[in-house]
Amino acid sequence: MNAFPDRVTLVEVGPRDGLQNEAARIDVDAKVALVDALTAAGHTRIEVGAFVSPKWVPQMADTDAVFARIRRAPGVRYSALVPNLAGLDRAAVSDVSDIAVFAAASETFSRKNINKSIDESLNEYAAVVRAARDADMHVRAYLSTAFGCPFEGAVDQSRVVDLTRRLLDMGADEVAVSDTIGIAHPGQVRDLTTALAAVLPIEHIALHFHDTRGTALVNVYAGLEGGVRVFDSAAGGLGGCPYAPGAAGNLATEDLLFMLDGLGITTGVDRLKVAAASRALAPSIGHPLPSRLLQADEATRR
Repeated sequence: MNAFPDRVTLVEVGPRDGLQNEAARIDVDAKVALVDALTAAGHTRIEVGAFVSPKWVPQMADTDAVFARIRRAPGVRYSALVPNLAGLDRAAVSDVSDIAVFAAASETFSRKNINKSIDESLNEYAAVVRAARDADMHVRAYLSTAFGCPFEGAVDQSRVVDLTRRLLDMGADEVAVSDTIGIAHPGQVRDLTTALAAVLPIEHIALHFHDTRGTALVNVYAGLEGGVRVFDSAAGGLGGCPYAPGAAGNLATEDLLFMLDGLGITTGVDRLKVAAASRALAPSIGHPLPSRLLQADEATRR
């Protein structure tokens, strides 16, 4: 077993990936309060929103207003998802220094999600990445359905490795290899991280897990053994994807911190403050938060 690191980095995706699929409309005040509370909890990377068409993702229609009002702390990177050059322009107007693009490892998912083939999407993202790098922005690329597709089933590992390489070669600083439907198991994570590390710098790879089958934490454990040092999570365990039927929420930040704290791995993030941020958001959501840690804490208070 590989030695665990002393420290890992968490990318808090709750304000974007956690909220984008919520049925209740979350107002700007609640979103700003969430981002500010996550900043106060010690996060150094927070995905605030997405500059996408409100027709397709209504919850993200006010991302510019959220960026205008959050309290930005020194040393914290606040990012936004952008699908094209128009989205990049909106991000620049909002003084965003970190952007993300969203590719897929499955053709069917790519077409259903962004109405483009994989190659068509990469061609468009290449222009976005060039423009972002020219503007001195940090660029993250998501590679969704890397462990399985809701429409095609298994995804070939060699395709994931090839697409990850293509995204890095086009100028992405980091690729978040993503389990969009929560189907990954630790053996698969071990095999894929081994394959990636054999041909690519593992320090440029992040892992993004959903907890549909209850395996997100053990998948992080396998990722740690594989040398990955950047992991995505969402406060409260919120999330899901409108184009991934049955996908549950993201790995809850509180649950991940409980495990990492227990392993003695430093993140700089205060689990109790993240939990408080999630609880403050809960009334705006209209349903219980999926985080197992929050549910356990609630049960002990009864």
